[in-house]
Amino acid sequence: MAGPDDFFKGSVLAGLAVGVGAILLAPVVLPVVAALSRPIAKSAMKTGVILFDRGREAAAEMTEVFEDLVAEARAELDQSRPAASSADSAVPAAAVMAQTVQSESEGSPP
Repeated sequence: MAGPDDFFKGSVLAGLAVGVGAILLAPVVLPVVAALSRPIAKSAMKTGVILFDRGREAAAEMTEVFEDLVAEARAELDQSRPAASSADSAVPAAAVMAQTVQSESEGSPP
């Protein structure tokens, strides 16, 4: 099968004819291509803007759902904690956690 390289190897005259033809057709072809490509480019940009806006809305909704879940989880944690007496409230949570970890490493129940 003959490719473009075979066409240009044949003679210099054929290459010149293609070059001259391209130069003569360029003023006619380029405005047509520009006129056709502008609406296509604008349509692609509008589609991109629409997709970006929808993605931003979806991300905002997901953030809201996540924040609601975190708030519900915190509320459940606050309800499940027993009411601490004033003496227990003076003990920092880190100290309680350290005692729990230490007793677990020794094998005794907390």
